[in-house]
Amino acid sequence: MKIIKDAIAGTLESSDIQVKVSPHKGLEIVIHSDVMHQFGDQITSTVKETLKKLGLTDGLIIVEDKGALDCAIKARVEVAVLRGADVNELNWSQLK
Repeated sequence: MKIIKDAIAGTLESSDIQVKVSPHKGLEIVIHSDVMHQFGDQITSTVKETLKKLGLTDGLIIVEDKGALDCAIKARVEVAVLRGADVNELNWSQLK
């Protein structure tokens, strides 16, 4: 799967996360977080795991975290990628 257009999901409210995606050759992930020093490894792992399950191979992923839980991180990444890849149907079982 590749990002073919700019897309966004989430907000910059406390305890949420905003994920922006753009077309890009190769996969690049940029993460900014208020709690990076405490939870940066977990945030990075959750983002990468979600992208892997989606099969994303190309795209620029910019993450602005404001203390979101893992479930919110996964949901925002999924929505942003699906919007950016212009996917209308998905096999939800692949995201377990």
